[in-house]
Amino acid sequence: MRMIRQTVLDFKIESTEEKLTAHGGLALLAEYNHGLGLRQLSDQHLPPPGSNRGYAPSAFVESLVLMLQAGGQTLEDLRELEQETALMQLVGREVIPDPDTVGDWLRRMGDPQTDQAGLHGLGQLRDLLNHRLLHHDGISDYTLDADAMQIEAEKQEAHRTYQGVKGYLPLLGFLFETPICLLEEFREGNVSPASDQVDFYRSCQARTPKGKRIAFYRADSASYQAELINALEADGVYWAITADQDRAVKEAIASIPEADWQEPTRGCGYQVAETVHALSHSDQAFRLIVKRELRRQPDLFADNRYFYHALASNWPIEEKGALQLLAWHNQRGQAENFLKELKAGLGLDRMPCGQGFANAVFFRLGVIAYNLFLGFKRLSCPQAFWHHTIATLRWKLIQVAGRIVHHGRQLILKLALDGEKLRLFRSIRKRCYELAVAT
Repeated sequence: MRMIRQTVLDFKIESTEEKLTAHGGLALLAEYNHGLGLRQLSDQHLPPPGSNRGYAPSAFVESLVLMLQAGGQTLEDLRELEQETALMQLVGREVIPDPDTVGDWLRRMGDPQTDQAGLHGLGQLRDLLNHRLLHHDGISDYTLDADAMQIEAEKQEAHRTYQGVKGYLPLLGFLFETPICLLEEFREGNVSPASDQVDFYRSCQARTPKGKRIAFYRADSASYQAELINALEADGVYWAITADQDRAVKEAIASIPEADWQEPTRGCGYQVAETVHALSHSDQAFRLIVKRELRRQPDLFADNRYFYHALASNWPIEEKGALQLLAWHNQRGQAENFLKELKAGLGLDRMPCGQGFANAVFFRLGVIAYNLFLGFKRLSCPQAFWHHTIATLRWKLIQVAGRIVHHGRQLILKLALDGEKLRLFRSIRKRCYELAVAT
């Protein structure tokens, strides 16, 4: 008797004992991470296990980094990595800690009672890896883009941000040219983005490798502070910061003669002018470039026909005119794309633990995974891959079906690739080896 088909398409699903993987390209990332020293540096700088039977720090660090790079977002996704038994054996990570054990480790590493020794150790790990990444980029003068990232989290200990959302508000510093995240500070939601801006800048400057420096600085109005501006001036940094439109700035705008307002291109819909301004405690006066646009619906009871955007900068007018400076500052919008990569690409828009100090450890690990992914893309892959998002790179390089076989004493990863892509994978492996030797 003929069976009645109860599926849309005519095929069967069965399990197999073959050593298969759906993430064959993850072996390339694991090889790159290992070559750069992730495993060795983790064991060197993080607190050791409490007993001889405990996991080494690298077991936690490497497992979480690979999980995030592969597309996992929660600690439970470590179980999916654990199912990749053959692939993990191939890359030398045969044991994956279970989610509960990892959660306990995150809390232990960030525990304030131990002075957050694990979090500080991860900071050293991040800095050393960043130095190795930046050593190869051929850049000596960097642009620092500082920005805050809002993370919504309905955690018991989380506080509300200035936007009324419960969660966290970490501050991050990106090097625009690379774009490596040089430093991140995980902050509670009720901490103002404007707090400790000078210390954050100085910490970023101190983390640049020898012979390199932060030569340019861009930020929003949270950085519009005399103390920070004075520090930038003292270091010879060219900066451009969105001016907070306080009473003094509004008076400066009002004092600009009407004849000074110029439309850059006829019919563009806005006008630009500039003046000189100074904060009450700033050591030097600076340029104040102002852009104004007509409001579509002005208030009938107030004199506010225009919407203003004010930009403060010390960049000499001979080197950058007002329009050039506005365009250069607008490039900091790329920092929003960097934040999107952290959120959408690595799932850092959600935190796994109820305690902020444990989430700080997880977030720092996420930043390390992000930087390693960027380094892999820019230092090991062809230039055509540099502008791919993390999701696109996963689709093209990581999510490749494969089979792991033993041939004599040799492990072989057989991937479903055509000849051209096989040559690409081999060239990436060669580049990973060259970087490992040079490290």
